[in-house]
Amino acid sequence: MRYGFTTGSCAAAAAKAAAYMLLTGKIKNCITIETPKGIPYTAEVTDIVRGESQVSCAVVKDGGDDPDVTSGSKICATVTADNRGDGEKELLQIDGGKGVGRVTRPGLDQPVGNAAINHVPREMITREVQEVCRLCDFHGTLHILISVPDGEALAERTFNPRLGIVGGISILGTTGIVEPMSSQALKETIRVELRQQRAEGRNIAAVSPGNYGLDFMQQTYGYDLDRSVKCSNFIGETIDMAAELGFCAMLLTGHIGKLIKVAGGIMNTHSHEGDCRMELLAAAGIRENVSLECLKKILDCVTTEEALAFIDAEGKKEDVMEDIMKKIDFYLKKRAAGRLQIACIVYSNTYGLLGMTAKAEELLRRLL
Repeated sequence: MRYGFTTGSCAAAAAKAAAYMLLTGKIKNCITIETPKGIPYTAEVTDIVRGESQVSCAVVKDGGDDPDVTSGSKICATVTADNRGDGEKELLQIDGGKGVGRVTRPGLDQPVGNAAINHVPREMITREVQEVCRLCDFHGTLHILISVPDGEALAERTFNPRLGIVGGISILGTTGIVEPMSSQALKETIRVELRQQRAEGRNIAAVSPGNYGLDFMQQTYGYDLDRSVKCSNFIGETIDMAAELGFCAMLLTGHIGKLIKVAGGIMNTHSHEGDCRMELLAAAGIRENVSLECLKKILDCVTTEEALAFIDAEGKKEDVMEDIMKKIDFYLKKRAAGRLQIACIVYSNTYGLLGMTAKAEELLRRLL
């Protein structure tokens, strides 16, 4: 599969090209930078606008075979010379312009108030522009403004609004390379959200696979699931992250269709990793003396909601769910391994609340 290049790499390439054109007076239609991973990146330079003390240009983001919402967008750099002083070293000032988000909440890579240009892209921009300054024997001040013309609209399709980054996208990348590993990107987003909650003083992590039960939680408990960290399928790794970041407790809230798998010790609930929903429901049914006829129906079901209807028709829903919650509790505590307190709430669209582990209600009260 073909890898691509991060917004950080594109920003560094555009900044280097703009600085080169400003300090040499020559046109530069392509530019090469070294990514932190050690892979060179040769970018085509577009949208060149030259002035006496300012040059701007753009590089088009190529996400490779795992493109994100920024693929095809122009990452622009405007470099302005304040002076051509005689100091011993150049002074580079990096900021974000139109379409680059600004940090409004603590716990992110950059402090509140800064442009959402992460530290590795800042280091890349600095290194590449310093190379040009040395080539041109320049010792003055350069202002480097990174912008993304469609960044504000693109940001609505990212996690930035949830993270408190307003006005545009983030300039990201730790290796400079976009590898076809969208799951890794999701895990990094989970870690960022958890770290942000810790920075805001929270010591209980509210976690949910998604917003599927938003209405149920709001109407039943007055709790907005949008305030929780979305862990997608990565339940086990989210527990590990929460422990590593120093949370004292974690409350996991989710739909039976996802969390039933945890009752079997499955900590990555993606269907590609394993799907034994009906088998786990049937196993709980056996332990709670559900009829053989009902068990066969459960095993033929496609959804957990359908299976619950058969169990409920036998008057065994509460018993089966009590059994399942004990199993979920066991495996969550096994993964947590004493590093933090952990509890779980399970619901369904049809029946609402299905079950809670022992400490769930207490943790929910502390979260409200």
